[in-house]
Amino acid sequence: MRYATCLLLWCMTLPALADKPLAPHTLAGTTRVDAEQAVVVIQTTPHLVIIDSRLAEEHAKGHIPGAISLLDTDMSEAALSRIAPDRGTPLLFYCNGERCLRSGNAAANAAAWGYRTIYWFRGGWQEWLQKELPIGR
Repeated sequence: MRYATCLLLWCMTLPALADKPLAPHTLAGTTRVDAEQAVVVIQTTPHLVIIDSRLAEEHAKGHIPGAISLLDTDMSEAALSRIAPDRGTPLLFYCNGERCLRSGNAAANAAAWGYRTIYWFRGGWQEWLQKELPIGR
């Protein structure tokens, strides 16, 4: 009986996942990058700060190497200023992928607060894993 109940609940969540909104294709004040471009940015951008906008538990299970965990809903202007006091510091934001709005919200806030070099990795963790890129733990 438990198996049937779990299966029923799981099947009921599938349509909900499909109904999750897609992140926008572009965000004002940011440069959208895919996984390959993110790797180039990470390798060639001095002082880059990588911000993982996912839940801390998700970050702990695996993240882009060097990423700092800062949940979008915990990211205030003061919190970001502690990590990147200079508004010219390049920032790269990511979360779980195209159906996750966290990194887009965080990147948009950073742009509104005057940060000038913002990369937004819209495909996020999902694309990173699909490309079998290195994982930090």
